[in-house]
Amino acid sequence: MIKGIIPPLVTPVNHDGNVSEQSVKQLIESVSPYSSALMPTLSSGEGWALSNKQFEEMIKFTVKYSKLPVFAGIEFKTTEEVIEKAKIAKSLGADAIVITTPFKRNITQEEIYEHFKKIKDKVNIPIFIYNEHAVSGNSISFETIVKICQLGNIIGIKEASGSADFTQKLVQIGLNIPIFQGWEHLCFESKGAEGYILPLSNLEPKLCFEMLKNPTEKKQREINLLCEKYNISDDDWYVFLKKELHKRGIITTERVI
Repeated sequence: MIKGIIPPLVTPVNHDGNVSEQSVKQLIESVSPYSSALMPTLSSGEGWALSNKQFEEMIKFTVKYSKLPVFAGIEFKTTEEVIEKAKIAKSLGADAIVITTPFKRNITQEEIYEHFKKIKDKVNIPIFIYNEHAVSGNSISFETIVKICQLGNIIGIKEASGSADFTQKLVQIGLNIPIFQGWEHLCFESKGAEGYILPLSNLEPKLCFEMLKNPTEKKQREINLLCEKYNISDDDWYVFLKKELHKRGIITTERVI
């Protein structure tokens, strides 16, 4: 069972549009001492906007330089696209995939369940459930998450509903599947979660690690202040992550997709 800090890596892209291999290497070296696994091509990695080439390069370079498990984000609109990209991620060496619901408003919970079931049946690779609303436009109900977990081969849940109560409900049900909080401001309220998957961990992996190990209100205030400083609560948080990583010399480019 995976636990701990899993940074959702930014995607460093050069001015020619190619992923910067050197920047990926340096970013991995920066976060790895405090991490249990890595998540490229998720929301903080602008997964929904990547070209096919950028998607493949980012996963390939992460696998190349990581000594940790690599869980590839698959943020595409339809079930068929996710299956196609999941097969590519698997062929590139990803240890698991991280998937949202289809990008479709007014989708039913049964459609969401069938989406996960089809992917699980078509691609033999462990799956991380990503429960969010910002990218897909919809969320997974508690009952549907439980039902999806019963399919098997589900190794974790990134819980980014924005509700600490929802997170606690998943923790307390005892799914025997690790729950990861995806929002910085809810860390202290998410006691019992097995880990965090936070944009801030690109910049402050040590603080995120320490917060998980010993959550305190003081550390939560520090995290909140840093999120405010780096604009991590803004809609384009990944822009500010890249600017600060570039300023620190961890990545060589601050270009966004």
